[in-house]
Amino acid sequence: MKQKYRLLYAIVTVFILLFIVFLEKNIGIASMAEEIFISSCMNITMPGMMYYCNPQKFNDDSIFDELLKTTVPVSAVLPKNNDDYIMLADNACGYEENNGTAVKSSDNVNSDDNNTESQTGTDSSGNVKSSGSETGTNTVMTSDSAVIHKKDITGTTYNMSQLSDYGFVHNHFYTITSITELTENILRPQEFINMDLAIEKNNAQPQILIFHTHSQEGFSDSAAGDASTSIVGVGDYLTKLLTDKYGYNVIHDTTVYDYVDGKLDRSKAYTYAENGIAAILRDNPSIEVVIDLHRDGVAETTHLVTEVDGKSMAKIMFFNGLSYSKVNGDIAYLSNPYRDTNLAMSLQMQLLGEAYYPGFLRRIYVNAYRYCLHERGRSMLIEAGAQTNTFVEGKKSMEPLADILDKLLAGQKAFG
Repeated sequence: MKQKYRLLYAIVTVFILLFIVFLEKNIGIASMAEEIFISSCMNITMPGMMYYCNPQKFNDDSIFDELLKTTVPVSAVLPKNNDDYIMLADNACGYEENNGTAVKSSDNVNSDDNNTESQTGTDSSGNVKSSGSETGTNTVMTSDSAVIHKKDITGTTYNMSQLSDYGFVHNHFYTITSITELTENILRPQEFINMDLAIEKNNAQPQILIFHTHSQEGFSDSAAGDASTSIVGVGDYLTKLLTDKYGYNVIHDTTVYDYVDGKLDRSKAYTYAENGIAAILRDNPSIEVVIDLHRDGVAETTHLVTEVDGKSMAKIMFFNGLSYSKVNGDIAYLSNPYRDTNLAMSLQMQLLGEAYYPGFLRRIYVNAYRYCLHERGRSMLIEAGAQTNTFVEGKKSMEPLADILDKLLAGQKAFG
């Protein structure tokens, strides 16, 4: 009798498993459940959303503090400005590159510049620093001859037939989280690659804003409490490149948005950042380009490194927020009137990067929310390497990045 029941239980279990597989394949039950969970957590009266990323190496905190960083509450009740965010733990942290370009930590490439220049220190009060008014800096600008700048295409270019094909562009250039979709209505590649994103270079007034929603993101060798060796220090170098070499007027906002009252608080960093950059943009309406510079969080066995002109550097990833859910469609309370321009910018820069710096860029990462990308048309969230990269690797990656951005803003295209 017992054997009969065991057989019956086994048959029922197999049937249930097959039914679940069927639902997942045909309905997408996992992503539906994920979206329902997220929506519920954002609308009930108690916090409960998870923010996941690898613990920051930049802060000198206890193990208990580091553990808390992996699960922090996000306000479940929508704020008045509807601008609380989460960064979903889908693939954003700890996933392996799917195009064979990730390098394992066991294959680390040593930096060719261990004696890096000291970086500009961050104002401890979190003040905005403008490239036109910095004083007392210890940063030594690398000579123009040493800064990487490509004039010739050595990588891959694509023809109009390929880039007009939604399926080709969708599958070739993007990594997409399970809770959103890059539909044919959203991704219109032929329109995006032909969009004019050039600006008139004029260093008499601010043109580019660089900020850090997560200013506490550090690298494998970042010094505790020293912002000049964190993602902020990388932003200092990008600011100097765009200013001194390429002639733009750049504001580098070093305000701390994710470290409140002595504690890491990612749950409202995007809200704080949005308020901060909105004020900067109101005071500087001439700004046309906005960059939120991050470093990614990956598995400790992954080292996102490449080599350009003999220099080891971190790989770069462009990040787009769609304000679009697979289950519910457009997210009205996170609307982004500049979504098309943002998508066009990342796609055009991806094409320029593949043409001039093969192997330097990861796939464009796409998630459901908007991530402060709605204030200007030319807005980007950029991930410079990850916590397993060294600071110098992150810093050196700014040289090709600055060149790619300059090419884009000069109106250059990279397709046949």
